[in-house]
Parts: sequence; structure tokens; C-alpha cells
Amino acid sequence: MSDRVETLEFQAEARQLLQLMVHSIYSNKDVFLRELISNASDALDKLRLASLVDKDLAVDTSDLHIEIEVDRDARTLTVRDNGIGMSRDEVVGLIGTIAKSGTAELLRTLREAKDAGASPELIGQFGVGFYATFMVADKVTLLTRRAGESGGTRWESTGEGTYSIEAVDEAPPGTSVTLHLKPADTEDNLHDYTAEWTIREVVKRYSDFIAWPIRMTVERPGEGDATTRETQTLNSMKALWARSRDEVDEAEYQEFYKHVSHDWADPLETIHMRGEGTFEYEALLFLPSHAPLDLFAPQGRRGVQLYVKRVFIMADCDALMPNYLRFVKGVVDAHDLSLNISREILQQDRQIRAVRRRLVKKVLATLKDMPAESYRTFWTEFGAVVKEGLLEDTDNTEALLDLVRAASTHDPAELTTLRAYVERMKDGQREIYYATGESRGTIENSPHLEAFRAKGYEVLILTDPVDEVWVERVGQYDGKPLRSVAKGQVDLETDEEKAKTEAERKDYAELLTWLTGALADSVKEVRLSARLTASPACVVGDAHDMTPTLEKMYRAMGQEVPRVKRILELNPAHPLVTGLRKAHEQGADTEALAETAELLYGMALLAEGGELADPSRFTRILADRLARMV
Repeated sequence: MSDRVETLEFQAEARQLLQLMVHSIYSNKDVFLRELISNASDALDKLRLASLVDKDLAVDTSDLHIEIEVDRDARTLTVRDNGIGMSRDEVVGLIGTIAKSGTAELLRTLREAKDAGASPELIGQFGVGFYATFMVADKVTLLTRRAGESGGTRWESTGEGTYSIEAVDEAPPGTSVTLHLKPADTEDNLHDYTAEWTIREVVKRYSDFIAWPIRMTVERPGEGDATTRETQTLNSMKALWARSRDEVDEAEYQEFYKHVSHDWADPLETIHMRGEGTFEYEALLFLPSHAPLDLFAPQGRRGVQLYVKRVFIMADCDALMPNYLRFVKGVVDAHDLSLNISREILQQDRQIRAVRRRLVKKVLATLKDMPAESYRTFWTEFGAVVKEGLLEDTDNTEALLDLVRAASTHDPAELTTLRAYVERMKDGQREIYYATGESRGTIENSPHLEAFRAKGYEVLILTDPVDEVWVERVGQYDGKPLRSVAKGQVDLETDEEKAKTEAERKDYAELLTWLTGALADSVKEVRLSARLTASPACVVGDAHDMTPTLEKMYRAMGQEVPRVKRILELNPAHPLVTGLRKAHEQGADTEALAETAELLYGMALLAEGGELADPSRFTRILADRLARMV
């Protein structure tokens, strides 16, 4: 063996993934060929663009293509392209290591899918489709040469934990992947991938729309005993987005989506549109049926690719789609842009901004018109992301508000629209009430809802972190203010109840003043409550105060914000509060009363799902009180 050959170990996560592939969990093994062709197509796209941008790059782009070659005697299948190729470091980085976010989650999901017998909706979205070759091959050999380099790299592995890598002096431009195929096994859905008809069927099903010719040399009987060989193109090479919608069937859309998204599930919705006039473009966009694992990752992939006159320009083009629609996948083909346009120029390009506005409006309109069941699926997967648009996209605030779905006290299972909430508002109700928190259970058991529930007022239940921000930023819907049940004063009382509360406020004046002083380190004020019916106390904020959850979010992002003191509200009808008032009037032990005040405040914090500043002190005081009762 050459001393230039190195044997290296796969990254730990890559080894685990390889084992899952070798002992495949998937019944549909044909997709390995789709992944190899997709990788080859990407390599050709990149070489063509590089040659247009870098005039000094000495490459031949006159016949860019993908070639499939089989050797039935040796039982090998090779997929070859004359595209951009890879350097040695790129081979190690792209194949030996899964340099992706969410790897641990991927492996967990794959194992669960194996345990549950589920199939192939998983791998492609992580960009590791190359590993699917080990479903059908005992050994994989890759030979590649990077455009502009003189030498190449050979990589080889049996998928058992290590791989060899070697520098080679002679290598054709581009990349070839040779699979040493396992024996065909019909029971395991492992087909004979040296058979011409099998390859034709797989290419037609998955890769007919690839823009580059996919060629294969086939044998045909000639005169007498002679056999002739001819090279045939297996795919139609029609850009799907350039065809009219009535020329494309649903299966073609689904396979194209899987090609551009690296997803193995069908899309939830397809958007095929054309822009004409001063700036012409075609767009083929898809709404996925499930969220990728990197949806909330800072470096997560965007979904829209940019082409210019069928020339691939860039993947993940963030100038075409706002961040809150980052899950949208697809292609936009512009007719009038420069081929070497940069991301920075795109951000400032007037025509691109106009296209972006049209795409966004079309996506939002599609979501609005989506069937109820499909939209329910969409909102479950992407609702939290869409609500980010209420912070970013003021031009489409009304359209986005009409898309919002929220849990509410009106129905224990079904979500509601804001429009439906407004239509159900009680006579005389002027505000839309909402509560934020970590979970529906925490919110529904919060003392803040007691009076609203008792008087029959519906309250929206908002549990996504972004809800804390957008309700404050937007402020209203259909002219009705959005009002937190945990902030400010509430006006739910009848005139008779208000008169009673005013009388009680005079009776409790001394206790409230004393408690405000005793709890001065924790609260800004202690007052009587109009929102409690069963609990002794609750903690609320002033109308324009930042919520504790929002404080915590800012600090988690490294932003220091001043600590906001809140207000302790007491229920004058609760025995604990009346007992505290009586004890104070009778001159009870001040230290004991102060401890009772601490317990009351701590209980109010816990009831809303908050955190105690000093849990050990709280439990010690509580234990001492309980001990006296035993």
C-alpha cells in the first residue's frame, strides 16, 4: 500500500449513522441513486457558476453531464460528474464528519424510526444523503479532483467505522462514486442496481427534472451475434419551474421538492408562479409538511435557491425570503440579473426587493386559503416562526394576524383565530384578553384567570416565547387592544362590586401600606385585587412593564436589563388575607407577620409558575410554620 494512504476514523456521530445505514432501516433503498445524482447536479451547478465568475479558472464546461456506468460482472455502479470536484480537506470535512447542527437529534430520531418501523422521511434534510450508499453497497470508492488543482483524492470505506484517503496524481476532473453492490435481495427490497431497467425507472421517478444530462451507455443486440453499445440520455432535463402548471403532475412537483429540500416527505403545498413586466422571473416554492431540526438554529439553512436564466447562482438566498419564512423551499429564476451578483448587492437590488414582496404576499395568501386540516398541520410545525413576522414585517401585519392561531379558554382542544375571538366577545367588552406562559396547564391554573373565568370572559393562551414580544409590539387587532390578564388593573366589576372594593380598600389601607414596606425589596406595591376569586394573592405587572419571561429571554441573549419590581395583589375575601389583616390590627409579632408576608408573596410567584429568589429560605419558613401546627 502506498505510504500516501491514510486510514482515518469517522467522527463518532458519523459512525453511528453509518451503522444505521449499513443495517438499513429503510424499505425504499432506491433513493441512494437520487442522492448521488443530486450531489452531482450541485457540483455541475457550482462549476458552471465558478467558470462564469472566475475567467482565469481553466475548466472545460462545453459538455457538463452526469454519467452512470455499470459493470454487471464486477457488480459495481458508478455515478460520475465533471463538476467542481473536491479537495482532500473537503472530502474529509464533508464525508468523514457530520458538520451539521442537530446531529444528536438526527440520530435519536433515526433510532426511534427504526424502533417504530417508520421510513424515509429523515436523512435528506440533514445533508448527509451520501451515507445512503451504504444501504446498497459493501464498499464505496470516491475519486475526485477539485477544479483548478492538478492532483486528486481517492476515498474508500466499507462503512464500518474507518475510511482510507489517498492523494493521487492522475484523476479526471469532477467526482466519481463507485459502489461495490451487495447481492440483490427481493425480501429486503434490495434491487439489482446493475439492471438497465432498474436504473431507468429510478432516474425517471426521482431525477427527470435535473437540468444536466444523465447519460448511460447501454448494450443493444445488433446483426447476427453482434452487440452494439450506445450512450443514451435518461432524463428530460426540463426545468420544472419554466413549464406551465398544467404540464406538471403532482408526482413531478413532489420529487423536485425532495431534490431542492433534501427532505424525504412530500410538501404540504406547492406554489408555482410567474412574474412578468419590467422584471421577469419564475418561482416554484414549497411549504414543507414538517419543521427541520435546524429551524431555530442561528446558522440554519434558508430554503430558496436563486437562478439567473437557468444558471444556478446561490443556495439559501436570504434576499428572496424574510427570516420568518425561512422554511419555504424552492427556486426563483430571474431573467435580468447579473450572473456574478453577490449577496450584498442582492440585499440592495430594487428588483430583487420587488420580487421578494410579491413572493411574500403569495406565500401569505396561499396560507390564508389553505384547507383547514392542512393549515392545522402547518401551524403546529411553523406557527412560532410565522409569528416572528409580526416583529419584522410591518407591511404585512394584518395578513399575519389573520394567520395566527391560538389556544384559548373557549375550547380545551381547538385553536382559534383572532377574528373568531372578536366575534365571540361579550357585550361591552372592549379588549382582547390574553395570558402568556410556558404551558397551557400553567396558564389555566394561574390565579390571574380566576375572575375572567368566573365572569365568562375568553382568554387567549399564548405559550411560544415569541408571544411575549409580538403582543406588545402589535398592540391591537381590528381596533381592539390586546390586554394581558397579568398586567395593569382589570375592569371586570359591576358598579356594586366596585363600591364594595372601594370600601374594602379603606379597611385594608394600613395593612397594604405596611406590606408594601415589608416587601419593598421584592415588590413596588401591594394592593387589593379585582381578578382573584379563589387564590389569596397574585403577582402582576404595571401596564407597560416588561414581563419576567421577557426579562429572562433578554438575559439569556446576553442583554442586561433592569430588574422590574411587580405588584402583589391580595384577595380581600380569602381567609388567609383576612386573618393577616386581623393579626396586623391586633399588633401581632412583627417578625412573624413579615414571614407570613414572605410566604404569601412566594406562594403567588409559584402559582404563576415563577421562580423564588431564595427557595431555601421559603421552605425553612414554611417548615417552621407547619411544625407549629403538628
